[in-house]
Amino acid sequence: MARNKESLVLLIEVGPSMHGVLPEVEKVCCLLAEKKLIYGKYDEVGVVAFGTTDTKNDLTVEVGGYENVTVLRDIKVVDGALVDVLHQLPRGSARGDFLDAVVVGMDMMIKKYKETNKGKKRLCLITNAVTPTRLPYEGTKEDQVKTVAAQMMAHGMKMDCVVVRAQKDWDVDKKIVEENDFLLGLLSNKSSSKVYVGNATSLLGALRTRNITPVTTYRGDFELSYIMKIKVWVYKKTCEEKFPTLKKYSDKAPPTDKFASHEIKVDYEYRSIEDPKRVVPPEQRIKGYRYGPQVVPISSAEWEAVKFKPEKGLKLLGFTDASNIMRHYYMKDVNLFIAEPGNTKAILAISALARAMKEMNKVAIVRCVWRQGQTNVVIGVLTPNVSAKDSVPDSFYFNVLPFAEDVREFQFPSFSNLPSSMQPNEQQQDAADKLVQMLDLAPADGEEVLPPDLTPNPALELRSKDPSANIPQIDETLKRITEPDPELLHQNTAVIEEFCRSFELKENPKLKKSSRRIREKPTGSSEDGEGVAAAGQAMDAAEYPSQVKVEQDSNTVQEFEAMMSRRDSPDWVRKAFQSMKDKIYNLVEDSVEGDTYQKILECLVALRKGCICKQEPEQFNDFLRHLNKFCHERHLDSLSDFLASNNVMLISKSEEPESNVPETEARVLLLKEP
Repeated sequence: MARNKESLVLLIEVGPSMHGVLPEVEKVCCLLAEKKLIYGKYDEVGVVAFGTTDTKNDLTVEVGGYENVTVLRDIKVVDGALVDVLHQLPRGSARGDFLDAVVVGMDMMIKKYKETNKGKKRLCLITNAVTPTRLPYEGTKEDQVKTVAAQMMAHGMKMDCVVVRAQKDWDVDKKIVEENDFLLGLLSNKSSSKVYVGNATSLLGALRTRNITPVTTYRGDFELSYIMKIKVWVYKKTCEEKFPTLKKYSDKAPPTDKFASHEIKVDYEYRSIEDPKRVVPPEQRIKGYRYGPQVVPISSAEWEAVKFKPEKGLKLLGFTDASNIMRHYYMKDVNLFIAEPGNTKAILAISALARAMKEMNKVAIVRCVWRQGQTNVVIGVLTPNVSAKDSVPDSFYFNVLPFAEDVREFQFPSFSNLPSSMQPNEQQQDAADKLVQMLDLAPADGEEVLPPDLTPNPALELRSKDPSANIPQIDETLKRITEPDPELLHQNTAVIEEFCRSFELKENPKLKKSSRRIREKPTGSSEDGEGVAAAGQAMDAAEYPSQVKVEQDSNTVQEFEAMMSRRDSPDWVRKAFQSMKDKIYNLVEDSVEGDTYQKILECLVALRKGCICKQEPEQFNDFLRHLNKFCHERHLDSLSDFLASNNVMLISKSEEPESNVPETEARVLLLKEP
């Protein structure tokens, strides 16, 4: 059988106590079957219902007993009929005995597979466990459960138990519930897992589509130094769930051929250019790679000679503080480092290392080559995972770290460096805090909403019976995952309205496209070549759709702010600064008796504000000094006086820490003398 091919028997209680949740159980089980049609089309599934009015199973005929247990479907490969069976579960009138159902499911597995397929046989029990189990003919119920658990382990079976307890106040005997929980606990301690669910969403997440057999990525030495090595095993802790790959399908087979695979096999033939009729055999072919107009042949032997071949192994490079490794540096999947099972010395060494690192708040940087012949080396970080249970040894989590070429640094100014006018006031901060607390999925005084272990990925839809059918509407169960909870929003209407009242929303103007060319005008006032660009340099605004001709547009400040807010390239900030400087110089030159002074003031205020936001105070300070000199050279002292009267000053160190201008100097230099 394939490595992850699974055999599953669903044991579903359909007695009166389950009638209220059976519609959700049907829906979830159908979704499980549909996922198996996609991800595990070779898996085999059987269905057993207990608590039914009738009785239909082999054990009743062979040994008697096991009443009110009905086999709805024998163990067979998943198909559309399975979905039909799960969509119409019977409503029983008898009390369900989950122990009888477990034994019937085990009997089906044993008769089907005997001693084969160990580790890939699974029972899935869905019940509320509120009805009493029958007394055994011999011994106690506890002895019976232990015997069942031992037989499950002997035949390589596992069991998932999903206990549906959607209502808190049942009219049931609490002693019966406690006894059943105790019996299920005995099963879970031996060979199964048990989970309690309280809603349809958790039920959907509790039913696992398939079991993936864990496979080691690495087995070998973890080298701390050339004289100290620890035997470790490495498993994948998490793995991205992907859609199955699509294959080509042929409809050329006769409709009456039941064994047709409908697969398409593709063969390639390589023919000589000189003689197109001659097929070139593999031993006469060699790979060629283009280098300019030429094709350079490189043989497999040459490739092997130059290929990088690192030795398999794990080596410790060093330790660092955990605060130095940011969470957003993690790449790919998470691996789990454990000591070699059964190796006491390795277990003690890993535990001592993990606990010491945890105590000192350190992480380890390691170099990994998972297998011999691997062409790339992985650098990663080991984070200690100290176990809370004595029966579970300590371990490490491993995350791949990026190389320098993989890191994308995006610089964002700190909110604390913004002027007070741009920072939220106490009322706005309080409204934002309340909104965030309202949306918390794990409140301190309540139950966690959408716990990760019980929340499925709602990414799949299936159109197996009618390929031309429209995609159905999203199920109500999945809406709880993909959409805000309407009840939660209704309960916190006041919080949402307060948040909306605290912030003023402004429309961001959409800039018009322009293909005009913009020429950056020289002024000759920059001695070191900075500030104003050289004459003749131009840029095409059609290359940047949001760039418009700044000189002739009345909305210069809005365009400047729009360019500053762009995130697709860091060059936009530089272009925004330069465009605004050019605009100011043009306004100064075109001024007649001070008619452009007010516009110059608005542009300078916007430029000053932008330089503070982007932590570029010297950009503004240098420009203001150059502008002051420019005005005195052209005898425009009236502009200097106008700007001074409106408190246009240099950006001081108190406003922006990156500035080298003291506050006293910034207030004195109000454009009086160059």
